[in-house]
Amino acid sequence: MGKIRNAERTRKSILQAARGEFLEKGYAGTRIESIAQRAGVKKQLIYHYFSSKDQLIMETIEDLMSDAPPSGLVLPVNPAHIAEFRLDVNLKYLMDFLKFTAWEAIETFPSDLNGEERREKVLHSYNEDMRAKQEIGLVPKDLDPAFLTLMISSLTVYPLLFGNVTRMITGLTPDHPEFQEKWSHFLRLISERIFHDAKPNS
Repeated sequence: MGKIRNAERTRKSILQAARGEFLEKGYAGTRIESIAQRAGVKKQLIYHYFSSKDQLIMETIEDLMSDAPPSGLVLPVNPAHIAEFRLDVNLKYLMDFLKFTAWEAIETFPSDLNGEERREKVLHSYNEDMRAKQEIGLVPKDLDPAFLTLMISSLTVYPLLFGNVTRMITGLTPDHPEFQEKWSHFLRLISERIFHDAKPNS
């Protein structure tokens, strides 16, 4: 049992080191040697647990996405609360994953390495949730559910990733409690204005 536990610890240590390297240097800039140095192991040991850098990036992304609990994917019934909810989930659980997506925006690598299938499934579930709310009268009929999802994604990701822009515009950094409180409140206000005309079907 001791050997198994040690092997699990070593594997987790390598994955943690890989996470740090990928987030700091991106996929292209990360080297197995730097992961080994960060983890405090020999390069050969990494290949004992992971067949390649591709496997490491795939498992790292899976690990990043798994930081959020299952409840983080269950959207509020009231559509006016969705943006506020998703901002909270991003701040509490998904900042490292969002940092990875920033690298993804400037690097090109095969979609089968970036967890696209799982991510697309989650995002499409948001579309379907918005569409279902539209069918029962909670979302205005003239608003495209997919574009609503895109809008909410933009508003709950961009200010967190582009911290310098957020600071220059608002005078506050994304990690400042005052910004988070005010932005959350703002998201609630504009969401209530977007959805206030919708009337639940009787």
